[in-house]
Amino acid sequence: MSLDKLRPISRQSTETLVTDNLRDFILSGEIAPGGRLTEIALADQLGVARSTLRMGLHRLAAEGIVVQTPYTGWHVASLSAADVWEIWTLRGSLESLASRLAAERTQPEIRAQLDAAFDAFLGACERGVVHEMSKADFAMHRAIVDCSGHRRLAAQYRLVEQQVRLFIATSNTHVATGPDDIIAQHMPLIGAIRARDGEAAAKAAWEHDATEGARLMDWIARQPPPKVE
Repeated sequence: MSLDKLRPISRQSTETLVTDNLRDFILSGEIAPGGRLTEIALADQLGVARSTLRMGLHRLAAEGIVVQTPYTGWHVASLSAADVWEIWTLRGSLESLASRLAAERTQPEIRAQLDAAFDAFLGACERGVVHEMSKADFAMHRAIVDCSGHRRLAAQYRLVEQQVRLFIATSNTHVATGPDDIIAQHMPLIGAIRARDGEAAAKAAWEHDATEGARLMDWIARQPPPKVE
């Protein structure tokens, strides 16, 4: 028996797994914005060395979803109103173009990929578990970007996609009134893309991001300053 095709597990693989696990945990909403991330507890739970854990946390800090505060440690990032405005305006610019392009593509495999993403999103909303809805929500928007056929647009989107995920998770957890509200926010966009109406899809994408951004900014304005534990 030859083991030549069995590649050793590298440190990089472990670091990536740690980063992905931490990211999903944070974006599930289990820890509130500003909540403290304790290195010892996280490393013990994941079964990794603290040095490996720190590498994962530094990656997440570069993505903008955790912050390191001198003398106090790591915390989940809190979105300010300015953060939300910057994210939704940038997101809206990218997603409106992506939606126009995706709506106008006619290849069967592209239409199937979009329909699968829409159906997965609607299915998650029917189940009503918030972190599943948020994950499927982002996956749907990412599928639209991927189906646009615009490689440079997709590359720019990847630079901010984790902040978009934080935006979506915060909005769906704290602002949306429930699954029906989340579905209603997206139906004009889904309908326009399924109708292959590029102009309507671009408009719906921009209006969705603008409305969600305004609602999230209003919610932030009514909150007390984030409590850092």
